[in-house]
Amino acid sequence: MALVTGGSRGIGRAIALQLAADGHAVAVNYASNAAAAAEVVSAIVSAGGRAIAVGADVGDEAAVAAMFETVAEELGPVAVLVNNAGITRDDLMLRMKVEAWDEVITTNLRSVYLCSKAALRGMLRAKWGRVISVSSVSGIAGNPGQANYAAAKAGIIGLTKSLAKEIGSRGITANVVAPGFVATDMTADLGEAVQEAATERISLGRLGRPEEVASAVGYLASDGAGYITGQTLLVDGGLAL
Repeated sequence: MALVTGGSRGIGRAIALQLAADGHAVAVNYASNAAAAAEVVSAIVSAGGRAIAVGADVGDEAAVAAMFETVAEELGPVAVLVNNAGITRDDLMLRMKVEAWDEVITTNLRSVYLCSKAALRGMLRAKWGRVISVSSVSGIAGNPGQANYAAAKAGIIGLTKSLAKEIGSRGITANVVAPGFVATDMTADLGEAVQEAATERISLGRLGRPEEVASAVGYLASDGAGYITGQTLLVDGGLAL
């Protein structure tokens, strides 16, 4: 089965639906929007799949442990983990408060450590597993006003490379998908002018769709991607070129 953190909307929602369509039972994690998570579960169940919603702060160790217990009891051990949960607290470095730094690092990076560690126990017993973490082009190229976000997303890439070397001999892969500018509620909040400026920098001349990121995750979760590990797949329309 698959666990998707931050799976209630945007890219996470698309990933949950993709994995369900690929035949996985899916646990949809959410932080606060229970109604949105329930809608994703309903969509999966209506299509003939199995899914549950599970609320948890994935930056909190005790909450993560409880989440994995619940998921194991209801759907079985996690075979595919998608670390997707993320937030932004943008500001220029000189104005950024320590709280904004810590909150982003906790939600975006500490969560990857906690959830991956929790998932590995079952994967090691099964001698099979997929750890797929969602980073960002910002973690590769940086972005003004996003030092905290870029640091967390870059940290995900380093963590994943190290993890891939640790667990590869046990049949477990660890990879990263790094989206560029994708049309979600989060990017919509930035305003039309910002979106137009971003589009001008994208080789394909348009924003990405959550489903396009989800397709990449679906592939990395498949048996066909069994010889790919420690890699970062950019799904950015050429933004980082």
